[in-house]
Amino acid sequence: MDYKFLLESMLEHLDEGIIVVDRNAKVTFYNEPATSIAGITQQKAIGKNILEIFPDLSPETSTFYQVLRNKQPIIDHVQSYMNYQGRRVSTLTSTIPLIEQGEIIGALEIYRDLTQVKELSEKIINLQSELFKKKSNEKPYRGNGVVYTFDDIIGNSTAIRRIKEQARKIVDSSSPVLVYGETGTGKEVLVQAIHSASSKRRNKPFIAQNCAALPTTLLDSILFGTTAGSFTGAKDRPGLFELADGGTLFLDEINSMDMELQGKLLRVLQDGIVRRVGGISTVHVDVRIIACTNEHPAAIVEKHILRRDLYYRLNVIALNLPPLRERKEDIAPLTAFFINLYNEKVQKNVETITPAALNVLQTYPWPGNIRELKCTIESMMNFVEGNRLDIQDIPAHIIHSADIAQPKAEDTSEGLPVASLVENLNAYEKKLIRKAIRQANGNGAKAARILNIPRQTLHNKIKKYNIDWQVVVNNNFS
Repeated sequence: MDYKFLLESMLEHLDEGIIVVDRNAKVTFYNEPATSIAGITQQKAIGKNILEIFPDLSPETSTFYQVLRNKQPIIDHVQSYMNYQGRRVSTLTSTIPLIEQGEIIGALEIYRDLTQVKELSEKIINLQSELFKKKSNEKPYRGNGVVYTFDDIIGNSTAIRRIKEQARKIVDSSSPVLVYGETGTGKEVLVQAIHSASSKRRNKPFIAQNCAALPTTLLDSILFGTTAGSFTGAKDRPGLFELADGGTLFLDEINSMDMELQGKLLRVLQDGIVRRVGGISTVHVDVRIIACTNEHPAAIVEKHILRRDLYYRLNVIALNLPPLRERKEDIAPLTAFFINLYNEKVQKNVETITPAALNVLQTYPWPGNIRELKCTIESMMNFVEGNRLDIQDIPAHIIHSADIAQPKAEDTSEGLPVASLVENLNAYEKKLIRKAIRQANGNGAKAARILNIPRQTLHNKIKKYNIDWQVVVNNNFS
């Protein structure tokens, strides 16, 4: 019997995927099941680092890196991550070190798709939550609902990993939280993730209120409730503090709140007592307050916009979300996530974004942060005609505003004329590749590291631009 044929037949019909990497975490064997969990073909996978296939993972979270580092197997590990196509998947994995003569030479991983199982489990949990609410006759409340978890905070940067780690530590605390971040950095996503992960509060109300959206008198009655007869047309109505009892009250743009109202909020934070507008009786509430501001807290205190005593009380736990321009390494995974999102919404089949286009996005300062990036990708997805986003799909204002170091004609051997942006970018990219090859003295791996791109990508670009490696090295041609 042909055992090779037998093995290939078995692998072809397995529901599990199998990946083998060498000691540097580069894929040497890859067998993807029919369900296409990883979202990449065998031809593309071989030779790639495992983090290139799963960009959502890092050396700290990858089971391969942990096994290569510790030389200990990880069995039946459940993890959720973004696959090569930007689709979020959940898998059950077993990763085993490959040791030969006492030295680790690689690792093998067998994985099974758990995405549908996880989705069904979450639906059951949600149904149980709704059933619990009905059975316990909880007060009805109107909030934004909780739709985000920590899995929805996309990014591999050190800053994002740190903020998620800090937030996970305080999910079950009752201490108030003050979140600072520019507009569009994802403050509400973080706040909802904290509520969703809390074993104490996740089945209780989550209510969000933008303090800048309402005049002071109306915000006062909405937060604290009203008593019949306290003013014309007033009825007995609970406020958001009462409705959020047991859960979380999210106060966005706290710096827009009137100073007098800030004093009433401070009283609730200190003793948990609420009194409705026009009322004389008080109600005790158990509400976790999470407040957000898009200006630096210390600055708005100095401007006398935020009460100093309220700042001290809210700032028990401080979480600062950095702007997108300070964590540009997150632009690539965010872009992949939004491509996948809008593939479904606008009925497209876009697979990726070109390196040149991604470079433009990574150079642009993003004053609107993640929200602006999301809207930009949505715009591009509506106009794209092929299966990948390219420079011509990027809105003109971003092209014009991107801080791209355009080469001057006298600084380049090509003497770039005034031409299309694509032609100029291609010519400049070609020049950078030549410089990197020369700087690396012809070492391909080093040149790829200088350019911060995979070695295979470098070779593909050399072929694309018909660059003669030896001519560049021997003639010191830049």
